Amino acid sequence: MLRPFCTRADVKARGTSRRLQRALVDFGAEESFARAVGRVREHYGVDVALGRLRRHTLVHGAQLSALAMPPPKAAAAVLVTQMDGSLIPIVAPPTHGADRRKGKQLHWREARLCLAREKESATVCYGATLGSVGVAGALWRQTACAAGLGEDTRVHGVGDGADWLTTQFGEQFGAQGQYLLDFWHVSEYLGAAANVIQPKKAQPWRRRQQGRLLENNSRAVLRALALHVEPESQEEAPVRAAQRYLSGRREQLDYAGARQAGLPIGSGEVESGHRHVIQQRLKLAGCWWKEPNAEAMLGLRVARANQLWDSYWNHSKLTLN
Repeated sequence: MLRPFCTRADVKARGTSRRLQRALVDFGAEESFARAVGRVREHYGVDVALGRLRRHTLVHGAQLSALAMPPPKAAAAVLVTQMDGSLIPIVAPPTHGADRRKGKQLHWREARLCLAREKESATVCYGATLGSVGVAGALWRQTACAAGLGEDTRVHGVGDGADWLTTQFGEQFGAQGQYLLDFWHVSEYLGAAANVIQPKKAQPWRRRQQGRLLENNSRAVLRALALHVEPESQEEAPVRAAQRYLSGRREQLDYAGARQAGLPIGSGEVESGHRHVIQQRLKLAGCWWKEPNAEAMLGLRVARANQLWDSYWNHSKLTLN
């Protein structure tokens, strides 16, 4: 039987046209699958099974995950780059037993998000993974290359003092890079110490130490802390924690140099990225993910943030029924 409309629309009986697939994935990338079904019905007057919408979203999401950002034509003189981790909920099905609804294991996995951009640019390249620290480090460099990393590019990294972060930054960028401790993370340590050292004047004390750090006078800050360090036998020791945190990372405290060069001293950019790239979809209330599905959705969200959405639908040949 000839079906001219089906042929022209490239859709089979009980199938899904490519245009509808795009709409399904669009809604599924932003809303829970149940709410996405309702939005498709509201906007297009089409009833779609929840399972179909989920399948289209995750399969196309996995395909989008493989897309790479094309590098710019010219290398950047200065790159700003950041990385941080965010926990997302993962469910692991039972390994044995007939009833797979029982014995599920729920846990939290760290999704590592990195970003890179030219110093004066508002265009940000993102990368994200649930993989190991080594995988995250390789992705960090790959994301920097997409943003314009060249042989002579100076790389300005900002983040907290986690050992895996500073180690990976050094391995991926070497002598090209200069890592700076997130100023607000350092300030949290100083704030906790201030409550012990000057409980009635904690805020002025903290601000005085912050001012010293902004002038690269970390020695004065360490001296102020050293006078009040708790004994080793005391478990809760915020002053000792602040002193150790700063004294072990003095080469990462060049706030005066960063400010003079017009570079950020805080990692708020990647923390904001966690909210709108990852958490907005993968941390919905009551939402738990199988790991492969979380990887697909993570790749989908990153691809959309990297402005690869139109390119995918204009060139991809994948069509599902």
